[in-house]
Order: sequence, then C-alpha cells, then structure tokens
Amino acid sequence: MSQSLQRKCVMKLYYAPGACSLASNITLREAGIPFEAVKVDLRAKKTESGEDFTSINPKGYVPALRLDNGEVLTENIAVLTYIGDQNSASKLTPAAGTTERYRFAEWVGFINSEVHKPHGIFFNPAAGDDTKQISRSAITRRYGWLQDVMSTRQFVMGSQFTAADAYLYTVLRWAPVAGLDIAQWPALKSYADRVAARSHVQEALRAEGLA
Repeated sequence: MSQSLQRKCVMKLYYAPGACSLASNITLREAGIPFEAVKVDLRAKKTESGEDFTSINPKGYVPALRLDNGEVLTENIAVLTYIGDQNSASKLTPAAGTTERYRFAEWVGFINSEVHKPHGIFFNPAAGDDTKQISRSAITRRYGWLQDVMSTRQFVMGSQFTAADAYLYTVLRWAPVAGLDIAQWPALKSYADRVAARSHVQEALRAEGLA
C-alpha cells in the first residue's frame, strides 16, 4: 500500500446516481481508497443534507472530489488521474513519464469528448429530435471504432484495467438512453460485461442503487 493510502483523512466524492461520477466511485474502490460518498440532486443543486452544491463546485455538475487537504477537484480527466495516482500499485493510471501515461490521457480525452459528450445530449430535455439524431449518429460511429479496438484487447489499455475503463463503462451504460443496444457491437458488449463483472464495479453500482 502506498504511503498516500495511510492517511486518516477521508476524501468526499460528490456524485449523482448513474452519472459520470460513477467512474470515480468505481476507481476509488479499485484503488482501495476510503471515501465518503455524498449524493447530489443535480436539478436542485443540493446535496442530500441540503447543502448548496454550487458552493462546492460552482460549475454545478459531478464529479467533485474533496481532497483530504480541503481542496475540491473537478472534471473526470483530473479526478480519475488523481485517484489512480494515489495508489501506484493499483496500476489504475500508468506511471508519469511513460508512453503508456500519454496513451491513458489519450483514451480519457477521447472518452470525454467523443463518447461522453454526445451521450449527454439525451439527458437534456430541451434537445430536439434533429440534435438527438446527429448525436446518435456520432455515437454509432464511435461505437464502431471501439468495436474494432476491443476485438483485440481485454481493456482499453490492453490487459490492464485502468481508470479509463471505469469511465468508458460508465458511459456505455447510457446507450439505451440514446436508443442504442450495444449488443450490435459484440466485442464492445463483451467488454462492458467483463468490466461489469468486477467486484468493485458491482460494489459501486449497489452503492448508487443501480445494481
């Protein structure tokens, strides 16, 4: 266990059930880091205890991770990388300075902008049918590319599960909201099932009432 895991302070993860913060929930568990999960109502911008969430993250969305020094970290790319770096033995993020580290950043950036973003349209009640169709077409193209990639590897980085897998799995769970069934892409479906079977993923799903 790394020295950083020996601290007594507990991080706080602000999350909404099934939102992209699920990736952080999974990654914290995979890293073996104790944390407190704080549920957020994203519409009301309130935590479960009634605290104004915008006072924690003025951007108004999850994930937000309160570190043990009191600072709040936001954005999936930063949060997932930070969590993985707290326990190098977990291999959730590749070591700094390695080529794999930059491949990891490449993957998380791709998931964030090219997979997460078009799915997000379907959670916007103001989005029209034309906008949704454009987004659905974009998702379909990305799924096709992912199908090719995942047909030759176990996880996105190869044989090692990383925080990028927690993120991609979280977004793939939104496929039905976009009117898509990932069974159309067998390698992608097998990948999602493989990630879902992990014990820490199941723990996170149960904790958010999604199992």
